[in-house]
Amino acid sequence: MLMKLLFQQTPKAYRLLSTQSTLPLLNKCSVFSYCSSSQPKIPPSNSVEQLQDQPNNTISIDRSGLYNPTEHSHEPSSDSELVKHLKGIIKFRGGPISVAEYMEEVLTNPKAGFYINRDVFGAEGDFITSPEVSQMFGEMVGVWAMCLWEQMGQPKRVNLVELGPGRGTLMADLLHGASKFIKFTESLHIHMVECSPALQKLQHQRLKCMDEDGTAEGVDKRSRSTLTGTPVSWHATLEQVPTGLPTIIVAHEFYDALPVHQFQRGSRGWCEKMIDVTEDSLFRFVLSPQPTPATLYLMKRCKWAVPEEVEKLNQIEVCPKAMDLTYTLAKRIGADGGGALIIDYGLNGVVSDSLQAIRKHKFVNILDNPGSADLSAYVDFASIKYSAEEASDDVSVHGPITQSQFLGSLGINFRVEALLQNCTDEQAESLRTGYWRLVGDGEAPFWEGPEEQAPIGMGTRYMAMSIVNKKQGIPIPFQ
Repeated sequence: MLMKLLFQQTPKAYRLLSTQSTLPLLNKCSVFSYCSSSQPKIPPSNSVEQLQDQPNNTISIDRSGLYNPTEHSHEPSSDSELVKHLKGIIKFRGGPISVAEYMEEVLTNPKAGFYINRDVFGAEGDFITSPEVSQMFGEMVGVWAMCLWEQMGQPKRVNLVELGPGRGTLMADLLHGASKFIKFTESLHIHMVECSPALQKLQHQRLKCMDEDGTAEGVDKRSRSTLTGTPVSWHATLEQVPTGLPTIIVAHEFYDALPVHQFQRGSRGWCEKMIDVTEDSLFRFVLSPQPTPATLYLMKRCKWAVPEEVEKLNQIEVCPKAMDLTYTLAKRIGADGGGALIIDYGLNGVVSDSLQAIRKHKFVNILDNPGSADLSAYVDFASIKYSAEEASDDVSVHGPITQSQFLGSLGINFRVEALLQNCTDEQAESLRTGYWRLVGDGEAPFWEGPEEQAPIGMGTRYMAMSIVNKKQGIPIPFQ
């Protein structure tokens, strides 16, 4: 009934590890020399120094360079503030940083992070997300949320949380599509988890919010969307969202931006890839000489995998923040009720080497001019499943299924037909293009324009997974 009514609508610092437990799995491996000293000896980028055997119960870092620093040039530097910051961390804190720390600084540094002070979405930005492709994506997510709400027994008060809401397009389309279902919209309190002040403003505008009296600007401010009269609050983290109410969480293209640690198999076992600065002041990859804190997560991920899955890989990515976020999310759903929908590009298994940088819709080197390009990595959906199941016995995990299967089962085919009956030729072309990008596979067969502009389908590259409280049964459309 919900879908039938919808389709009738009109468009709109290092920690020492116990080597007794880690070394049997990891061993020590070859590594670039990364000691900081007054006379640094850094080999060429294509060479590797063999480490001499060291005691197994300590990690030693030479910080003599702090007392006998190299001479600094007083000539003006062309480096950006973020690049200077990154190099400062590496040079003065005692050595290379992890790929995850680099990624986190590049994306969310409070002063110069990629996401913090600008709009990076859409045709004029660096990449386009599904909600920016077509209104139908947000509408279908709205159908999923309403169906889950019905399975929850139509509670009178529900937290609807979106992680990383971008411009707010998905939530706005969700509210537009659900606007006729008054009982549902009146139950909602929307919580936008967003750390970027610039994006918070865009979300505020897109939801047509009016600030309530007595609320301050910024994090935790409360407004009301005039689209449906729904209260809206902003938070920097999920932990700041109030607990105690049934919660519906949407995470679309959020997990892929969480920082990943990369490990590489060497002659002596698994070593973490780190980022260092050469004598020529360029960033480059090196390998850690000893187990790092992230090794614990690597061990957990390998424990979850079948041996054959790991044996064939020379590189592995793990995302501790994704595991920890999922743990928190599942605990909340298990205690308060509700569910989460995760849609992203990724794999249902161990991820090897997927980290990529996109600038102005083109792939670039991830070490090139950090802060000017988006960094993202494939989502390990299997890891999300294991993390959720480990967190709570009261939740069940469903999927992943492809985005095409997810949207198709929710009725996007009927929705596009309904929209095509009431639009111009130009609007029809836009609808067909958007539809193909959401559910298609490869280049659109109907495209007659320039080949380089042919719409590419995301239907099989993106996957959907749901985590729900077991009391609610299996969520639509994962049956």
